[in-house]
Amino acid sequence: MATESKLDKNKISKENLKIHEVHKPEEMPDWITVDELARFLHESLKPYEDTVEDIKRAIDYAFSDAEGKGGFILIGEIEKQPVGALVMLHTDMGGYIPPNILLFIAVDPVARGKGIGGEIVKYSFDKAEGDVKLHVEYDNPAKKLYERLGMTTKYAEMRYTK
Repeated sequence: MATESKLDKNKISKENLKIHEVHKPEEMPDWITVDELARFLHESLKPYEDTVEDIKRAIDYAFSDAEGKGGFILIGEIEKQPVGALVMLHTDMGGYIPPNILLFIAVDPVARGKGIGGEIVKYSFDKAEGDVKLHVEYDNPAKKLYERLGMTTKYAEMRYTK
């Protein structure tokens, strides 16, 4: 069931964007909960969405202070409405793979094409300690954005699925 965006299309711009950096649940802005953030990501990632449960597990991982875990969440906001969100996880694998994985980046469909996603991704690159990797499907239009921001395709991902 898709949720109707409450964003005023006339106010959506990079100039009106405020980005919140969140490392712990208690740092969440008072106008959004973790559950609402997970639902926002689920809806805004379509048609490349993950389940709400998997998104919540990733948020929990980002908020963890356990050794080898952690990360941060970025929430893009205009007038206390989410317009975009990003989940960055620490891999604790520096040297083998980049120490950060950009797991989710999503922009509300009514806010796409206005530079919101690019601003959030650039902010995440500034905040991440070390290199960043992400997985993107070849047919995902966001792939062009990532390339414009300097990301390259170094390896083909291969999976054995049981």
